[in-house]
Amino acid sequence: MAHIDLKTDKPGIVGLFHFSPETAKPLCQLAETLLRGPSPLSSGEREMIASYVSYQNNCHFCHTSHGASAAHHFDGDLSLIDDIKKDFEETDISPKLRALLDIAKQVKKSGRDVAEKDIQKAKDEGATDREIHDTVLIAAAFCMYNRYVDGLGTWAPKENEAYDEMGKMMAHDGYMRARPGLD
Repeated sequence: MAHIDLKTDKPGIVGLFHFSPETAKPLCQLAETLLRGPSPLSSGEREMIASYVSYQNNCHFCHTSHGASAAHHFDGDLSLIDDIKKDFEETDISPKLRALLDIAKQVKKSGRDVAEKDIQKAKDEGATDREIHDTVLIAAAFCMYNRYVDGLGTWAPKENEAYDEMGKMMAHDGYMRARPGLD
């Protein structure tokens, strides 16, 4: 049960969007830009960053929904959600993406925790300034989304399968179209 009466039984941020459509639209636009807009990182990689940061923040709803979206950008295998929790033990990710995830993890703690050595490691693995920029911005934004979802005590289904359709919609239809009735 959320800390406030959302007047809906929708989980996570979806319930918050229905409660406050005027804030939902810019938040959806931000997610659309960060996760699906122009970037040298694929949408799947950016969804992995969002899911990873959300897991680091203990935000089950955001971790699982964005992990499901990442899965749908690739092969649709929802086991990616659990593999993110295991620091990508089974998923073959590039050394560059691993270095970017390390930066994202530092941003989660504090922007000031990102050290020059973290940036240099990512550059040594081939990351561009734009990829580093996008990683930091995604990580920072998802700290905000995570705190919004959890700060208001929203509920979230536990099972990965409950996020399958949502992940598919986010991956293929985007964030503005995946939130019907909010315009």
